[in-house]
Amino acid sequence: MPGIERRATVRYSTGPLLSATLPGADVLFVWDSRANGLSDALPAATGLRWAHAAGASARHLPIPRLHAAGVTVTSARGVFDEPMAEYVLSLVLAFAKDLPATMRLQQRRVWAHRETERLAGAHALVVGSGPIGRAIGRKLRAVGVSVSAVGRAARPRDPDLGDVVGMADLRRALAAADYVILATPLTPDTAGLIDENALRAMKPTARLVNISRGGLVVLPDLIDALDKGELAGAALNVFADEPLPKSSPLWDLPDVVISPHMAGDVKGWRDELVRLFADNLDRYLAGEPLINVIPPGATG
Repeated sequence: MPGIERRATVRYSTGPLLSATLPGADVLFVWDSRANGLSDALPAATGLRWAHAAGASARHLPIPRLHAAGVTVTSARGVFDEPMAEYVLSLVLAFAKDLPATMRLQQRRVWAHRETERLAGAHALVVGSGPIGRAIGRKLRAVGVSVSAVGRAARPRDPDLGDVVGMADLRRALAAADYVILATPLTPDTAGLIDENALRAMKPTARLVNISRGGLVVLPDLIDALDKGELAGAALNVFADEPLPKSSPLWDLPDVVISPHMAGDVKGWRDELVRLFADNLDRYLAGEPLINVIPPGATG
């Protein structure tokens, strides 16, 4: 931030203090993904012209109200695409090569030869056709995995995602997948998307990977499917309640990989977020078009 402080007067605030610190500001840099207090403070933001969210999306901001007030909204879209795609690739490889079992056996000093699976020729379904989903598709295709996707609009032969079908065809698409990757935003339409019925549609040899939002998955249904052997495994990086309670049965399931909401957090990610904002600030001060603008009507 020192470079930004040399170019502008910077006030630091938390959500509860926004109503007092926001008046007179023409730029708002929202670092906290929860954005607590922003909605209540907006009536005091009479001079606000630009709001930037330091995240892959700006869905946590009151975008329609900002647009109605004439405020340009931008995000840090793109910063996390490749790191998250790399993380998904690592999980898919780990499942195919049985690395979780290898680590468990090593800790017990057990020498147990096994055969593993080929990754080339497997099929992955990416649920979500945005920038992160596209990066995942490219990574998986590069190692020989065939890819299809579920998105808002159906289209054939997408260069990154193969054939994309609409959400109405989710169950049919799930049935053909060896790996199901969740990379779609959490909305009223996608909450609980992977429930008992969706899990029943999947192959018993399939694995589920969620790097998006915990609310996409009905955890009791997933635990039940894993317990019954109706699903081969799951890798979960996000949860509706974080941290995951120690009492959760997921900790003890052998075919589950749990990570603490870290899929996109590579070394230097905070600096990248600030650099992107600083680049946009230079554009703003020079009167040039901003990058990653969320147009009116878009959800962020």
